Amino acid sequence: MMYPDFAQILSLGIVQRQEAAKDTKLKIDSFRLSYRPIARHSAVLYYCITDLPNVDPMYQYSLVWFINLYTMSIESSKKSKFLEKRLQYLHETFTYNLYSNVCRSLFEKDKLLFSFILCTNIMLATNVLTKEEFHFFLTGGVSLENPLKNRASSWLGDKSWDELCRVTHLPAFYGFLESFTSSLSEWKEFYDLADPHLGKLPEPWEQSLTPFQHLIIIRIFRPDKIIATITLFIEKEMGEKFVMPPPFDISCSYEDSNCLSPLVFILSPGADPMAALSRFADKMGYGGKFESISLGQGQGPIARMLIETAQQDGLWVCLQNCHLAVSWMPELERIWESWDTRNTNLHFRLWLTSYPSDKFPVSLLQNGVKMTNEPPTGLQQNLLRSYQSDPVKDPTFYEGCPRKDRVFTKLLYGICFFHAVVQERKKFGSIGWNIPYGFNESDFHISIKQLQMFINESADVPYEAILYLTGECNYGGRVTDDWDRRTLTTILEDFVNEQVVTSPSYLFCHVAEVYGLPRKTEYQVYIQHIEVLYTLWGARCPLGGAGEKGAGDSLLSDITDDILSKLPLNYDLEEAMCSYPTSYSESMNTVLVQEMDRFNRLLSVIRSTLETLRRAVDGLVVMSPELEALAGSLLVNKVPTMWAARSYPSLKPLASYVVDFLDRLRALQELRMLLHTPSLTDLGLTLTCYGLDTEVAPSTPGHRVPGQLMGQYLTSSNPRTPKGGMVRIRSDIREGEN
Repeated sequence: MMYPDFAQILSLGIVQRQEAAKDTKLKIDSFRLSYRPIARHSAVLYYCITDLPNVDPMYQYSLVWFINLYTMSIESSKKSKFLEKRLQYLHETFTYNLYSNVCRSLFEKDKLLFSFILCTNIMLATNVLTKEEFHFFLTGGVSLENPLKNRASSWLGDKSWDELCRVTHLPAFYGFLESFTSSLSEWKEFYDLADPHLGKLPEPWEQSLTPFQHLIIIRIFRPDKIIATITLFIEKEMGEKFVMPPPFDISCSYEDSNCLSPLVFILSPGADPMAALSRFADKMGYGGKFESISLGQGQGPIARMLIETAQQDGLWVCLQNCHLAVSWMPELERIWESWDTRNTNLHFRLWLTSYPSDKFPVSLLQNGVKMTNEPPTGLQQNLLRSYQSDPVKDPTFYEGCPRKDRVFTKLLYGICFFHAVVQERKKFGSIGWNIPYGFNESDFHISIKQLQMFINESADVPYEAILYLTGECNYGGRVTDDWDRRTLTTILEDFVNEQVVTSPSYLFCHVAEVYGLPRKTEYQVYIQHIEVLYTLWGARCPLGGAGEKGAGDSLLSDITDDILSKLPLNYDLEEAMCSYPTSYSESMNTVLVQEMDRFNRLLSVIRSTLETLRRAVDGLVVMSPELEALAGSLLVNKVPTMWAARSYPSLKPLASYVVDFLDRLRALQELRMLLHTPSLTDLGLTLTCYGLDTEVAPSTPGHRVPGQLMGQYLTSSNPRTPKGGMVRIRSDIREGEN
């Protein structure tokens, strides 16, 4: 029997425990709610990556991957007893971890875009940026008929004027139109700046506008500088590290993987990760446990057998070119779905390489570790890539010239700089190289290994041998143009010479002292020296939009005006047909008229495209992708694709091509004025084989040779006209030969 006092005590204890539980729950809820800001921030970041598949189908990330990264960031972030600091550390660590991990799998062209998406989404979520301003930046506002006349039509395009009128509807820009029209001279000065994103806006707008609103101003006035402005904007808002993507490093991706997660290389033209992967396998002790196979027709069963064997024995397997075996990808997905920790060795790894493909299994992309291995853009990024990759980053290699470390480290830096320069020259088209060359990491690696060998085995540095092997064999072995070869060797001599070692003040480029060499030899000293290098933005900024007349557009206008001013009128084909009527005995008459017709078509294409481009630059028509491509070709001295499609064969750069084209037009016009039957070599033929057949055909009946059995053998002859009727060319007809 229970006593009343005991029951009361028990009841009181239960009540006290319930009260304590309520207090504990309140404390837990309060503690949990204090972390709600980082949860809200993480949700914003997640939605930043869910839209990336719209950019490229290979940019797939799962929620499980995101949560694992979030958990890892919590564990790796700095700790603090103060809640505000702890939240700040979590915020910074997770944001950068997400950026660096996602950037590994993005192509170079998309990395700045991802940084901008992160930055603007965070600003939108925290109400630092309004949706109206963001929408205007993306679209330029809703396009309606503008009744206001352009008050600055002499220098501001109509498209910019329309956007300027529309931006006044945003609260932050009330009164902007009136302020602009009352201070046109100040805005003209801003518009003419070489780097307007670094200059100041006319007052009062410099002080009253936010950094993002400055972006809107640049979009309106100088869209040719929008990439540079976005980069500067991200640096100010998030820090410089968010515009400096981490270099390619297989080891980081390997550490994030496990036996159940495939490692996927997303390929780009000219990229081949197999050499780097083979070196990494050797480094990890898997050189003899690594198998690779290139997928294609009939390779599926072999690949399956390799995977099953490696899965049991803990080996590495690489399936190359998965995009060439899209029909086998569902089978690969089923194989992967059958894996678990019970049937898979913990050391097993599956490596895959593929170009972007919407047929690649989404589950493999979402659960795998993705990487890209593009050549970096910019001089600084190229140098960092060289120094932060094997073998340079390996202390055994970097310190591999005892007592000659000063000579080796300086010449090593010279070859790294040379490698970056020859890579960067490709972006200038035919100005950089007459023919594009695929210089790659293998050229660089063999060159620096030979450098180390020569320094270790020679009492004095054999500069001539280093220059010959590097310039003529390693890099020069790819060069087929004599002028390119001479350019390559001349550039190399600036980076590999005795002064690089002996002169403390030697500069690779006299623009700034930063293009010199560090005085010390330590690896970290060179890394720090490279990190202060600035990128030459002028070579990276894209062409502006329609109606803008920035520095690039001013040059573009000069080029189009110069070419248009030299183009003659089209030939009068009716008059030509009267002067050179069709005749079986004079077949070259037909060739002449047809050549004039072909040149007329080419002349019309060149004239019409240049006139349309000039109107686009003036803001009268939209700058279409075709016109963007045309403008890009003109600025790098390259013959535009739409011209080449109608042109005679030519490997000349633009300037030489135009001179040659005008010479051909002039010669054809002079020939037409002579009013005599032309010969084959009188014509600059667009289709020389057709003209040759036309010239030879009339002589075949006299030789009784069927046309289909006619073989042509051409040799030099004297200037006199031979019996066959051709000037300087003899046609030898041989019966029965094809």
